[in-house]
Amino acid sequence: MEDIDIDSIALLQDPVRRRLYEYVAAQGREVGRNEAAEAAGVARTLAAHHLDKLTEAGLLECGSRRLTGRSGPGAGRPAKVYTRARVERSVSLPARDYRTAAELLAEAAEQAGLDAGLCAAARRRGEALRGSAAPCGTLEEAMQVLAARGYEPHLEGAGSTDGVQAAEGTEEATGEAARVVRMRNCPFHAVAERFPPLVCGMNLALLEGLIGTDGPVRARMDARPGECCVVVEHSKNNDD
Repeated sequence: MEDIDIDSIALLQDPVRRRLYEYVAAQGREVGRNEAAEAAGVARTLAAHHLDKLTEAGLLECGSRRLTGRSGPGAGRPAKVYTRARVERSVSLPARDYRTAAELLAEAAEQAGLDAGLCAAARRRGEALRGSAAPCGTLEEAMQVLAARGYEPHLEGAGSTDGVQAAEGTEEATGEAARVVRMRNCPFHAVAERFPPLVCGMNLALLEGLIGTDGPVRARMDARPGECCVVVEHSKNNDD
């Protein structure tokens, strides 16, 4: 984790820069200037100016590749592409060091074999955050809950309607993989890197409490590099 100065954060006060940053960050892939400009509703030259400013501030990373997918003569010059910066950044006034405290607590819990107790506490916290609301009934509803917690959810897989009922949630019914909600961001990333079994188990339990375990959707572990270790999917136990 790196500290970031106030001037860098202030760049996002500009509405165009904010729209560009949010669009690039949400894609989870490289974005070209034309695409970003169209998404933000501005001219390409203006988008290029703001994208480069965001890169200079360390909020985006810039590279280049041929967007046509072709190579060799006639393929055109490589174009600039942008992705969200991979470095985790924080602003704290005055300085705080919650990460060290979290790592010390995680280390102590791991050494003491407190995994089960931690998961139980995480599940209770998730249930408390859900409050009196019923368990999530659709993947879209689960995505709204996850987005509010900073997980940056996105859908993957077959189908375009909710009720994977249309696809019956099975590969046999559609010839395609059932839809799942994956998350580009892990809010506990820094600590999860050092204590993956402990923190990922805690994260799963938290989301089980938040989403519910007896509804039409469920959370389960399915780690993938660069993303949250948990996915949310249609619960096969509720297929009728």
